Amino acid sequence: MSEKRKLDKRKPENSLKIKHEDKPSGAANETTPQVENVNCFFDLRTKRGQLLFFIVTVLAASLTQCLPKDVLINMLHLTEQEHCKPETKIVEKIVHSITTDRPKYVIYGRNPSGGHLIHVHNVLRRLGLEQVENTTDNWDLMWAHDYPYRKLNLHHLKPHQLVNHFPGSGYITNKVDLSTTDIRYVPKAFKLPSETKEFKGFALKNPTKMFVQKNNQHRHIQIKKLEEIDFGNNETFIQEFIDNPLLVDGYKFDIGVYTVITSVDPLRVYIYKGDALFRYCPVKYYPFDADNVDKYIVGDDYLPSWEVPALKPFYTKLGFGMKESFDAYLRSVGRDPTTIWEQVEDAIRLAILSKESLLANILPRYASKRNFFEMMRFDLVVDNTLRVFLMEANMSPNLSSAHYKPNRLLYEQVIYNFLRLVGVGSDLHRESFRKRSTETEAMVSSPKNIVVQANRCAEAPCTESCAPEECSLCVSCLSGADLKELHGAFREHSNRGDMKRIFPVPKADHLPVDPAEMSAKNRWMSHWFEEKCQTDSSYCY
Repeated sequence: MSEKRKLDKRKPENSLKIKHEDKPSGAANETTPQVENVNCFFDLRTKRGQLLFFIVTVLAASLTQCLPKDVLINMLHLTEQEHCKPETKIVEKIVHSITTDRPKYVIYGRNPSGGHLIHVHNVLRRLGLEQVENTTDNWDLMWAHDYPYRKLNLHHLKPHQLVNHFPGSGYITNKVDLSTTDIRYVPKAFKLPSETKEFKGFALKNPTKMFVQKNNQHRHIQIKKLEEIDFGNNETFIQEFIDNPLLVDGYKFDIGVYTVITSVDPLRVYIYKGDALFRYCPVKYYPFDADNVDKYIVGDDYLPSWEVPALKPFYTKLGFGMKESFDAYLRSVGRDPTTIWEQVEDAIRLAILSKESLLANILPRYASKRNFFEMMRFDLVVDNTLRVFLMEANMSPNLSSAHYKPNRLLYEQVIYNFLRLVGVGSDLHRESFRKRSTETEAMVSSPKNIVVQANRCAEAPCTESCAPEECSLCVSCLSGADLKELHGAFREHSNRGDMKRIFPVPKADHLPVDPAEMSAKNRWMSHWFEEKCQTDSSYCY
């Protein structure tokens, strides 16, 4: 029995041996080396096998990355599963959606809900601002139709709050103060009764001249003979009358130019170049009659451009504005309007410069001079030799088209460009005018946008001292206040739209201001614009 079990155990081994022995010896010798060679070639225990595995792996990974996704799917006969997640992109920071809160504005003045401000409301709302009651301090912009500083305490405004008038702007817009300013564009004027003696002496030396007596506050203007003048009326002043006006189709006219002051000390001034307000007297000038004020004084019922026969084809049929229609007419009669506009800019510039120091002396009473800006309208007349005279400046000019509907576009474009210039109208969504995040501020303007004079600032003496005036724009010499001024100037330039800078004077203009007549801050600001002009021609105009 035990022998039988031993025999059974040997059967498999013997059977295997018999099978191997049944094979021809030559076949066994040929097969064995081939199997051994293949195993050795892919064997990861050998260096050759490891190298081959690495190369194949790299090639497969590269092929997978390079092939388009749909080609790879077709090659491998795969189908995309609906539940597969899309490819994920990694971003540094997510900017969250904006809330529904908007910057807020208030209206200050008599009848704040009146129709005279309808275009102001329209533009502000289109720019994303929301009106709130002026009983709250939670506002970003105050639009004051009346001068606000006599009744409101605005000395401690928050840094983000803006007001559309500068403290002291009345020095520019007060009729008698402007009319008695000693600049070449203002007709000679005399205060009453304090300058009665001086006026009589001037009248005796100029017997052919005519004079108008004007009220300090409103539009009571009429030519007066010397014996008709009331010298005891201290509400009026006397001014030389321009008796040889330039006429269009026989009508005298004045030009209203919208002007914006964005900064005082240093001073920055812009005018709206997209158009100007032309107002024509309703009665032809000749034959002249001193008793008929409609012949020489522009009133509320003036003749608009589209009703002046010589201008109507340009304005109505060809679609030009008031300014371009006037320019086209003037060229058609062989005269060059360029000389007029150069004088207009120079007159406005000199008038504001002559009063800037008065505003600059008032601003230190307020927490910051950056809370304010100003939009006013300067009115000018032109004589028949194309000489320009500055007559007055309006602090809160009429912006209502109730009387003349076509003026709506002019007013709304003026307001829009003005607000864009000062940063009220912005492409960026915001809940308030409060300072935005550092990343957002840097996106709008960064140090590389304001630095100038790379070569000069990299060499002596600027590397050693900030004392030389030529080094005052080097970044290492700029204070925090200086940096804010330059960022403000850069952003105004970027947002100027149809506004043209007239001070600091662009390099391309022909009537520059003598640097010796400028304050140190104005020379510094002018120097920066000149340096920017060297690398960016848009700053030259």
